[in-house]
Amino acid sequence: MKLQLHPEAETELYEATAWYDDQGVGLGEDLIAEISRWLDVVAEAPLTCPLWPGAPVLEPSIRRVLTDRFPYAIANQAHSNHVYVLAFAHTSR
Repeated sequence: MKLQLHPEAETELYEATAWYDDQGVGLGEDLIAEISRWLDVVAEAPLTCPLWPGAPVLEPSIRRVLTDRFPYAIANQAHSNHVYVLAFAHTSR
């Protein structure tokens, strides 16, 4: 399924990548690689993502994927013809 990113989600990802690049060589690229891998999972089977805990009841529901290496959750909504990525939320803030 096609992915569409909210403009603020793109900004969040860009800023996170820049921050990780400042922390160490290659960390920004590692973040992008992990996010890309999870976005592929979301695009393939969006309804298998668990619901976002405590999210308001909406249609379509807000779902999330937690990344493995980095402390991020990918907030998304599965529509009939695309998945809308709402945010790349830092889970430790």
